[in-house]
Amino acid sequence: MTPVNRNRLVALGALLVAGAGLAFVAFGNIGDNLVYYWSPSELLSNKDKAYSATIRLGGVVQPGSIQWNEAHTTLEFRVADDAKPEAQSVHVRSLETPPQMFREKIGVVVEGTYDQGGVFTSNRLMVNHSNEYRAPKEGESPRQWQETLAEGATTATVTPPGVP
Repeated sequence: MTPVNRNRLVALGALLVAGAGLAFVAFGNIGDNLVYYWSPSELLSNKDKAYSATIRLGGVVQPGSIQWNEAHTTLEFRVADDAKPEAQSVHVRSLETPPQMFREKIGVVVEGTYDQGGVFTSNRLMVNHSNEYRAPKEGESPRQWQETLAEGATTATVTPPGVP
């Protein structure tokens, strides 16, 4: 076999392997591993598709909806399309300690599953915040500087653990 024929055979083999890999990705069950990003109104209008699928739900924490049970480390709140009281919202339950920046009227993305009882069980909670950092001044409590970050936004009535 000449070197030219050997190189052509190697190139053909590489193309076949690459083609097989592409076909596996294109026609395989890759859709089962996707995580969809939905707003509360999209989730409520597509309930049948939402059951048992892993979903990222994005919206705003509805004012007055935060309930923190420190004894059981359970956080319940509502994620709404916007901060208006009449906005469509979804009840969310999380079994993790919320981030320190978590409060009412803040943008959140929760990842988890939606059940037929109308509760979205979150296994991951992320908050939207600015990229500006200001360390607390001497003598200032963490709660005080957290409120200055909110700039007029109502803070949660429940204090997460670790915040005085």
